[in-house]
Amino acid sequence: MKKYQPMPKNNNGRTVTDQSSMNAYIKSVCDIMRRDRTKGALEYIPELTWMMFLRILDEKEQEEELKCQAVGKSFTPSLKEPYRWRDWGNPYGKKRVKLQNSKMGDFLDFVNNELIPYLKPFQNKPSANIKQKLISQIFRNINQTKLASETNLLDVLDKIDHLTSKNIDETHQSRSRKSTKACS
Repeated sequence: MKKYQPMPKNNNGRTVTDQSSMNAYIKSVCDIMRRDRTKGALEYIPELTWMMFLRILDEKEQEEELKCQAVGKSFTPSLKEPYRWRDWGNPYGKKRVKLQNSKMGDFLDFVNNELIPYLKPFQNKPSANIKQKLISQIFRNINQTKLASETNLLDVLDKIDHLTSKNIDETHQSRSRKSTKACS
């Protein structure tokens, strides 16, 4: 199993560290979506949003799990395996590797017919936690991915997998510092 680079790189091979490089990185993800059937921002922005949400949710829950383990407490993730990002969205996730090693179309079928239907009904479950209810709200009007090409979907997921909350926070903080300096 290969170890992947945790810091995102834009098309020039530079690390995403400021608003400009983050914008270029996100644009490169949107370019992949546009080469598929998501032709306008009204289609690809919601698609990008739910994917990034699941990526960051899983990252945050992994951090929570480590904190709980450090103090001897148990942790229950919002999503069970194989529906966590690390299982299907990460290039080296167990579910993703299995699906990519099967026949073409199996991965897209998993996303449309297993993952998305799994994420929708939390709202109606009395035992659902606040994160699960939020997931359900995000997916209430999503029936399948807008991407028709499995290759394009995998390319988008690979790029999103390189984004971390740290990258996004640092980019946002850099932008905030620049705004504050402009006010001085």
